[in-house]
Amino acid sequence: MVNCKVLAIANQKGGTGKTTTTVNLGIGLAREGKKVLLVDADPQGDLTTSLGWPEQDNLSVTLATQLEGIVADREMDSHAGILHHEEGVDLIPSNIELAGLEVMLVNAMSRELTLKNYLNEVKRGYDYVLIDCMPSLGMLTINALAASDSVIVPVQAQYLPAKGMTQLMKTIGKVQRQINPALKVDGVLLTLADMRTNLARVTAESIRQNYGRMIKVYQTVIPVGVKAAETSAAGQSIYRYDKNGTVAKAYASFTREVVRDGERQRNKAEPSRSR
Repeated sequence: MVNCKVLAIANQKGGTGKTTTTVNLGIGLAREGKKVLLVDADPQGDLTTSLGWPEQDNLSVTLATQLEGIVADREMDSHAGILHHEEGVDLIPSNIELAGLEVMLVNAMSRELTLKNYLNEVKRGYDYVLIDCMPSLGMLTINALAASDSVIVPVQAQYLPAKGMTQLMKTIGKVQRQINPALKVDGVLLTLADMRTNLARVTAESIRQNYGRMIKVYQTVIPVGVKAAETSAAGQSIYRYDKNGTVAKAYASFTREVVRDGERQRNKAEPSRSR
C-alpha cells in the first residue's frame, strides 16, 4: 500500500494564493522531513515559474506530455521530466500545452481519471503530493479532485472570493458522489488577509460562521505581504526569501496544522484497517 496523501489546492477564483500556498506548504512539509512532489496542473505554469523555471516552453517533458501518453495508451517513463528544487521538493512542471490537453480529455476514455492513473505511477516514495489547480472548474480541476484524497481551499479574506466558495463546494460534492467518494475537504485557508481592516475581519468571521460547522477553517491566517509576492521572481519559498517575516511564520504554522491533521487522520484509519 502506498502511504502517500494527495492534496488538491483548489479554488476556481483567481488570485486567492493557490500557487503561493502550494509552494510554501510543499517546502514547509519538506522542512518537516516529508518527501514531497508538487504538480503544476495549470496551463499558465505559475507553480513552475515560482520554483525557478520561467521558460516552461523549453521543457521537453511536462504534465501535458505524460497525460497525453496516458490518453494515447503509450508506454512512457512516468518519472521523466520531474524536476528537483534546491529546497527539497520535486516538481512535475506545466506549460501552455496543458490547455490543449483539456480539450483532448473531453473525448478520452475514463477522462476524469487520467491524472489519477498517472499519479498512481509516480507517487510511490512520496509522503505528500500537492496539486496546484487552475482557476476554473474545468476538466483539469475535475481530474485533480478525482486524483486527490483531500482538498485545501485557499480563500482571500474579501467578500467576492468568499462568495465564490459555494460553487466550488457544489463541484466537490458532485465529484464525491460520482467519481471519488473518498474525497474530503481538509479545510479552508484564509489568505492575503489584512486583519487591520474591517472587511477582512468581517469576511473571516463570516466564513467561520457559514462553513465552520461543516468543514475546518484553519486557525492560521496568511497575512498579505509584499515579500510573498516577490518570491515568484526569485524562484524561492518564503522561508528562504524572508525567513523572519510574518508570512513565513504563518506558512510554517499552517504546515504544522496540516501535519497534525494528517497524523490524526492516519491514527483514526489504523484501528479501522486492523478490524
